[in-house]
Amino acid sequence: MAHERFEFEMPASCEIVFDAFHYHHWRSRWDSLVSQTHVVGGAPCPYVGAVTENAGGGWMGALSMKTRFVSYDRPRIAAATMVGHSFPFARWSASMQHRALDGGKSLMIYTYTFDAGPNIMRWLVEPIVKRIFDHQTRRRFTRLKNFLASSRDEIERWQRDMQGERA
Repeated sequence: MAHERFEFEMPASCEIVFDAFHYHHWRSRWDSLVSQTHVVGGAPCPYVGAVTENAGGGWMGALSMKTRFVSYDRPRIAAATMVGHSFPFARWSASMQHRALDGGKSLMIYTYTFDAGPNIMRWLVEPIVKRIFDHQTRRRFTRLKNFLASSRDEIERWQRDMQGERA
């Protein structure tokens, strides 16, 4: 079993970081790990029980994964687990927690656990998959951080507009 925890200081509030990741129209502008992602049924963002379909991006374009959200509490935590199988993963789950920091910044804590298969080859395959996944995770969230540095105000305006529509 591979397991890792990453902490990333983000240049925006928990609410902005959470929405930049989970609202797919923002995510498509920065995410290097997926080329397309959507909630089955068409919702603009996940919710507890939602299933998402995620197609790989870049050189990992052939990879895809379905996930089910087991937790979704904006802007504190979201967690998902893989539905079915998706090579090279036999099992996969991840969570993302957000904590407020001074100065309008936040700390994003990303934790994952997976088994890479097949079982008979796990001892060989899993360390390689973990190394690649760790590298891609750092790359991905560095891109999110850079996106937030340049688009924070735009997301904040969008959030205000969304609140106005709900009122």
